[in-house]
Amino acid sequence: MKVTRFSECKKYSPPQHDVTIHSMHLQHKDMGCTAPYWVGCSYYLPGSRAEMSATPLEKVYVMLDGELTIEFDDGKIVKLGKMDSIFIEANEKREIRNETNAVVTMLVVMPYPPEA
Repeated sequence: MKVTRFSECKKYSPPQHDVTIHSMHLQHKDMGCTAPYWVGCSYYLPGSRAEMSATPLEKVYVMLDGELTIEFDDGKIVKLGKMDSIFIEANEKREIRNETNAVVTMLVVMPYPPEA
């Protein structure tokens, strides 16, 4: 068992994300968690965005509060509201935007990269 108190969460800066997006690890191996994935929480302020990019790892986003727009490189646009979730494949390019006037809270679940 590994309990992490909110006051112990560690801030991180995901690549291609605006500085107005506040992200923190809730569970991570650097914090003593032995799960094969990490869990993060990101707060998107109004107007925040993560640039069009992809990672070699799959991920799950869960909207805890608010609404985010996710646009994929094929032009498909998905709007996710409270308690909606999305699985994004490895190497799938996407841009994430908060087009609303409210702060958005998003949970992120991702595996770690394979050991080299």
